[in-house]
Amino acid sequence: MKGLILSGGKGTRLRPLTYTSAKQLVPVANKPVLFFGIESIVAAGISDIGIIVGDTKDEIRAAVGDGAQFGARVTYIEQDAPRGLAHAVMIAEKFLGDDSFVMYLGDNLIAGGITSLVDEYQSLGCNAQILLAEVPNPSQFGVAELSSHNTVERLVEKPAEPRSNLALVGVYMFDHHIFESVRRIEPSARGELEITDAIQDLIDRGFEVHPHKVRGWWKDTGKLGDMLEANRIVLDSHEPRRRHFTLDDGSALEGRVDLGEGVELIDSLVRGPAIIGARTRIENAFVGPYTSIGDDCTLVSCEIENSIVLAGGEIRDIGTRFDGSLLGRNVRIIKTELKPKAYRFMLGDNCEVDIT
Repeated sequence: MKGLILSGGKGTRLRPLTYTSAKQLVPVANKPVLFFGIESIVAAGISDIGIIVGDTKDEIRAAVGDGAQFGARVTYIEQDAPRGLAHAVMIAEKFLGDDSFVMYLGDNLIAGGITSLVDEYQSLGCNAQILLAEVPNPSQFGVAELSSHNTVERLVEKPAEPRSNLALVGVYMFDHHIFESVRRIEPSARGELEITDAIQDLIDRGFEVHPHKVRGWWKDTGKLGDMLEANRIVLDSHEPRRRHFTLDDGSALEGRVDLGEGVELIDSLVRGPAIIGARTRIENAFVGPYTSIGDDCTLVSCEIENSIVLAGGEIRDIGTRFDGSLLGRNVRIIKTELKPKAYRFMLGDNCEVDIT
């Protein structure tokens, strides 16, 4: 089998962060989301991986390289615009050939990886396997309707009135028959070639599509709340390491705390689960549970929990605790003594600031 990872979307739901960064490279527990997908595919015994890239192709290439760091061989496949998941399959046909393949959405996380799912697909010998999860808001997803015999009867993309709460999870397995289906379908009302329509075409043509209900957690990290929840889930199971760091007499570590090389803690408390990136300096500060702090950050006289701070961030002299925040690379939030006292912001499009 081969792997196909989709990493070409614009990440509109995470703007403004994704104006300058690929959404698949936003970190969870200080690891880009995309890396979890690559590692899951390699762990399943698949080393030949194609990655669909778009406007952020240079950033994706710089982060992933040729795949050797993961034990994989990576081929990049350029998509001129987000034209739908089925379009991504269509342009990958030359790379995939007649091989069966796993298609993995690059901003998704699945508990326990996909090894058992790949094994199941191969043992069943079906033409496609889809993963389904019960969700409270099915109208935001592709939705599957199953028969009483647990076969797939119908798939609908983002239905206004869902007839099921079973959402398609962002991992699919196909054999070569999917290529004919993606060529047979027409663009949807939003102008994209929908993978749900292509799978429906497989069903209509009599091919076997096996549904697998996901029992563990699954996260599409396309929105802030989901990104923070994924960070919490991963930190809960993360095995912390502690490289060379500095901890003065006024500082303490509680619970599971991962410390990068060269971390400095001065008169501060870090309560895990948490991860602190290399060369980060924390002084007179509190870092609470479920917080990921990237490399080369500075936190002075502040408190933060349940948040993600990317590399190079600086928070200084802020009296109110940060909670449920996602701060991009090199973001600076500092208190000044300038008069008159006032809030001063420089914010990009689609920012959100809550002041209490």
